Amino acid sequence: MGAFDRERLAMLVQPDRVHRSVYSDPAIFELEMERVFGYAWLILGHESQVRHAGDYFTTRMGREPVIVVRHDDGSVRVLVNRCAHRGSMVCAEGRGNTERFVCPYHGWSYDRGGRLHAMPFESGYAGKLGELGLHAAPRVALYRGFIFASLAESGPSLEDFLGPACASFDDLVDRAPGGELEVTGGVFKHAYNGNWKLMLENHLDGAHPAWVHASSVAVARGAPDPGPPGEEHYYDIAVRQMRQNGAPDAVWEAVGVWTTRFGHGYLGDYHNDDRLVVGLGNPVFAEYHRMLAAKVGEAEAKRILGVTLWNSIIYPNCSFMSQFRQLRIVHPLAVDRSVVYTYSLRMKQAPPQMFRDTVAFANVVNGTASWVLTDDLEVYERVQRGFSSGAVEWLNIGRGHGRDVDEPDGTRRGGTGTSEIYIRAQMRVWLDYMTAGA
Repeated sequence: MGAFDRERLAMLVQPDRVHRSVYSDPAIFELEMERVFGYAWLILGHESQVRHAGDYFTTRMGREPVIVVRHDDGSVRVLVNRCAHRGSMVCAEGRGNTERFVCPYHGWSYDRGGRLHAMPFESGYAGKLGELGLHAAPRVALYRGFIFASLAESGPSLEDFLGPACASFDDLVDRAPGGELEVTGGVFKHAYNGNWKLMLENHLDGAHPAWVHASSVAVARGAPDPGPPGEEHYYDIAVRQMRQNGAPDAVWEAVGVWTTRFGHGYLGDYHNDDRLVVGLGNPVFAEYHRMLAAKVGEAEAKRILGVTLWNSIIYPNCSFMSQFRQLRIVHPLAVDRSVVYTYSLRMKQAPPQMFRDTVAFANVVNGTASWVLTDDLEVYERVQRGFSSGAVEWLNIGRGHGRDVDEPDGTRRGGTGTSEIYIRAQMRVWLDYMTAGA
């Protein structure tokens, strides 16, 4: 067996600690691309990005550049963006509509399903050219409009993979009157010099905001109070968010944090609609509530708006926020380099102001000029630099260890809201993926 056989990999992850090489060894990163990103279901985007036949957008599945395209038969296909001839990418655009994907090197062209359509100088090639085409992801599935694909021929179904985390997508979609969501406004991309796992861990970490975001919390506390309902300003979103980040320890300890069999996780019991910019008492929110109730009835509307899930992680590549309609997908580039795609989702049948506030939230929280993301990126890079030290081999993930509780729905809940149960769950499934291929 290779340098990282099953026994050696198993030694890297222990109940309350993880070896630094999991985040810093390029050889381990290469195995992750094969055994984690080459096997797991990965979220790629939303069906609203490929409404019509020929609509496409480009993205990545681990190391693989891919094209997500709507086929003539209405299905969604995921094609590896690599010509079968000499390997050039056949599509350089981020999105568009096309009849054919044409390689810019020698003119080989492929239809929307990836089948080889034509090639110049066909008589000069030998072999079974009819079998050549763009490689397609063997498994593609949708859940509530979100597109997933796996590069593995077999494995759990998408719904088995999501398990209890389906509730997070249900919450996100059910909040849209008529269940109609769309990605709009393009995609915001940022990179950081750190391992891909750092972002997924940070988004469920209730212990870090008061420290990482201390300076912005202090500024927000000194800022004028947000305007009354109906009179909020764009910057009020930042003030509200920063003040929430500075909540007392007791508030964070009371937050719910759950994990699932496949490493997914989510937070609840804190954010609710009276904490949002367009919140209870706001005339825009009241109109939105009325439109939702007109679709599903008043009782169901109250049930939907009473769900308090917020940050959700779909391991290994996605983070989203139901109430703020933000979707972030992390793409590993190297062991110490990652890029994140951020999408904003619009509720098509909600008041336009709701989407305006979604975009505003994206700018003040997820933008590279925001008060929040800049702090997080600085910490990711400091952590990554710390991993280069060989003096300390292990990092501790023991906060709350021994107090996790199994729930009836198959989830596992942290004993407190600041438990590091989410890292332990992610590391457990990471080890499952890595050793299954050993």
